[in-house]
Amino acid sequence: MKAKKLVALFLALTLTLGITACGNSSTTPSGGSQTNGSGGGKGTTITYAIWDKNQEPGMRAIADAFEAQNPGIKVKVEVTGWDEYWTKLEAGATGGVLPDAFWMHINNFRKYADAAMLEPITEGVDMSKFPEGLVDLYTVDGTSYAVPKDFDTIGLWYNKTMFDEKGIPYPDESWDWDKAIEVAKQLTDPSAGVFGLMAGHSAENQQGFYNLIFQNGGHVISEDKKSSGYDLPETIEAVQVWHDLIHEHKVSPPYETLVESSASNLFTSGRVAMVMLGSWMVTELKNNEYSAANADVAVLPQMKQRATVYNGLGNAVSAKSPNKEAALKFVQFTGTEEANLLQAEHVSAIPAYEGTQQPWIDSITTFNVGKYVDMLEYAYIYPTSKTRPRWDVAENDYMRQILSGQLGVEEGCKALASEMNAILADE
Repeated sequence: MKAKKLVALFLALTLTLGITACGNSSTTPSGGSQTNGSGGGKGTTITYAIWDKNQEPGMRAIADAFEAQNPGIKVKVEVTGWDEYWTKLEAGATGGVLPDAFWMHINNFRKYADAAMLEPITEGVDMSKFPEGLVDLYTVDGTSYAVPKDFDTIGLWYNKTMFDEKGIPYPDESWDWDKAIEVAKQLTDPSAGVFGLMAGHSAENQQGFYNLIFQNGGHVISEDKKSSGYDLPETIEAVQVWHDLIHEHKVSPPYETLVESSASNLFTSGRVAMVMLGSWMVTELKNNEYSAANADVAVLPQMKQRATVYNGLGNAVSAKSPNKEAALKFVQFTGTEEANLLQAEHVSAIPAYEGTQQPWIDSITTFNVGKYVDMLEYAYIYPTSKTRPRWDVAENDYMRQILSGQLGVEEGCKALASEMNAILADE
């Protein structure tokens, strides 16, 4: 496809931002790179763009190790916040000045891959060392366009102090959702503004209702990517449980509060006793004085089966990079055992490389984070498809109406399924 057509295609695709695996930062990336020599030669500086300030030390350690092995190549780690990251990346793509290497998220992957903005990763990385589901996320027609960086699962965080004050045993592997709701009612105190178990808002799919859908034997999208699963009885039943935390059992803050305040803020301010959070939140919770003193994490309650949703970031290279050789060499290094161990030791995220997770667990003594790694055994990969940016908008809109009480659960789910199926016809 010619360049003009690629840019036109890129501009035509809408930017959809998922709230998963994201952090905060105030540093703005400049984009582009500096070269005093050839693409892989001496005097080359490549840019590496990321969006999570909490992970900067780990990414810097990886860059330092790479530089030590590759004299003459420097890596500039650039950090910006999640929302601004994608705005700048899109501007860089349309303007022809992407970072040399950068984090990629599955919600936006196909947009960049289909517009030929990502360089194929065809050698230098043993993809068999990573979970197959993560490799598949960043593969198109048998070609990989990003190296798996990490994986994340979802855990049930709970306030130990609140449990202790009520004399309630902590959550464990025996819990199902009936037990979770029963305990949440005991911990809810409307007069004090305290709720037992927070339901996430419409965009909190990975940290919320997706997990219940898989636990109940439903699905979001079929394996062949041709049909929605929202009209399945199992999916509708799971969404009903999530809805009822707010409207029937009233153990969750009202929907308006869920939209106005983040899950972590409500939890770390002592306003909710239990909340579902991804493993990417561990560093933030560890660094928060309140949660470090009062919180811990357990596996999720189950429905018909155990399940959690897992996802992961990828390290990608710009196909238009003037320093492509050096950028490819760096991204290949991020796929080594050495780089993943550095990521683990700096508590950046759960490394995706086989057998490198234990240092991450050992580095965090504040919480029982090994539960996150244990849950990979029964985890389901984050549902996605080529047309996800379009049906993600529909999903968010209908789930907002369902969870806010504007639409009935069955009515809303079936309407969402119908709209998704129309979109998936273009898959």
